[in-house]
Amino acid sequence: MATNPCPCGDYGIRGGTCTCPPAAIRRYLGRLSGPLLDRIDIELTLARVSVAQREQSTAALTTATARQRVAEARDRTARRLAGTPWRVNAEVSGAWLRDGPAAPPPAVRRPLDAALHRGALTLRGYDRVLRVAWSLADLDASAQLGTEHIGRALYLKKGIAL
Repeated sequence: MATNPCPCGDYGIRGGTCTCPPAAIRRYLGRLSGPLLDRIDIELTLARVSVAQREQSTAALTTATARQRVAEARDRTARRLAGTPWRVNAEVSGAWLRDGPAAPPPAVRRPLDAALHRGALTLRGYDRVLRVAWSLADLDASAQLGTEHIGRALYLKKGIAL
């Protein structure tokens, strides 16, 4: 799913000139309800890519390499979830992620707990961040969640930096 920041698409864009009145911007941003946004795993604001940037970019990661990394991460996930009813991180229940045998220690969960306490995350969002964090850990070939995985997952969800 993708959205523009405002009806004209230039609000907050470097070099863009938004012509929308403030009320229109608020109304436009309010079109996506909290419960709907809560079901989205990753929320990122992306900068537009200019033709010059596109021509200068080099592909550091090939499709074949990415496919291999994902296959290896899925294998790690399947091994970690062996003996459970789940095969991939997206299927794991929130309660198991928070309190199960692979639950991260309190020191690792601290940023998540703080975001939940501040109201920046709901419990559903908390669980979604844990799922993304486990996916990042699997891609890093890590057997346990670390604060770096939680930090990257929080950033992907809400732009919250540790």
